[in-house]
Formats: sequence, structure tokens, C-alpha cells
Amino acid sequence: MRHGISGRKLNRKTSHRISLLKNLSKSLIVHEQIETTLPKAKDLRPFVEKILTIGKTNNLASKKRVYSYLGDKKIVDKVFNVLGKRYEKRNGGYVRILKSGFRYGDSAPKAIIELVERDVNAKGIEDKERSKVKELEKEAEESKLAKPEVKEDKKKDEKQEAENKLQKSTKDKVKK
Repeated sequence: MRHGISGRKLNRKTSHRISLLKNLSKSLIVHEQIETTLPKAKDLRPFVEKILTIGKTNNLASKKRVYSYLGDKKIVDKVFNVLGKRYEKRNGGYVRILKSGFRYGDSAPKAIIELVERDVNAKGIEDKERSKVKELEKEAEESKLAKPEVKEDKKKDEKQEAENKLQKSTKDKVKK
């Protein structure tokens, strides 16, 4: 009998299931809203809520505990500095699950899992930053490619001016 056993196996071994929950929780904390299957979302809720509850007490021991779950200093800082302050007066219920239909390929039930009082601009912010960096790099490369041509043109113009001066000076000498 299955008394007192919570959670699903999700058709994975224990280590794979734990890493799946860790990766989903990282994505949820960074983007504050993700879409996944309903059983995964239901298993993810207590995992993330425990992390956010620990994140409300800002001391070294709790930071180490959250780091052991997430393994990324940037995300741990967000948990303590942003989310911990946001949910300071809330006694739980940091995550909301919304059903969003069925997946096309295998008709698996999908769900959107999001943080309550989430920042709308947080979703996809890494992708936006990455695209901005790529655009700046492209502009820098284009400007580097354009500048040498301009320099060569300036060098050619300078050479022609020098030759013209020489020709004028030789003509002046010949006339005298």
C-alpha cells in the first residue's frame, strides 16, 4: 500500500526526476512563468514553494540550502533579494497552476505554472538580453569592416594629394 508517499514517479528514475524538478524550478524562478505538463507542474509546486519559504529568511545557512537545490548563484540572489522581499508577508501559496489544454502530439494535459504577483517583464528576459548582445556584436563587426575601407580610402586620397603636390612643385620648378 502507498500510505504517506507523496509525488509521482513521472516514469523516471529518482536522480533523473530530482534533476528534472531542479531544472524546472530554475526556469520558473528565472522566467516566473513556464508551461509544462500538468503532473510535472503539480509535483513542482511544493518543491518551489519550499525554496521560496527558505528564501524569506536571509542568512548564510538558508542561502547554502537554496544553493544546494539550484546550484546557480545568480538565481539564488534572485530568490533572496527579489522574491524573498516580494513574498515577505505571504504565508505560502507562492505558485499558481493554470490548465492550458492538451498537447498536440500525445494529448498530454498541459499547464502553465507561474509565481503569484509575478513580474510580467521577467519572462524571456535572458533571450532579450542575448539578442541585444548579438545585435551589438554585429554592429561592432560591421563598423570594424567599414572602418578599414575608409582608412584605405583616406590613404589613397593622401597618396594622390602628395603626388599632385609633387607634380605641381615639379611643374613650378620647370617653369622657373
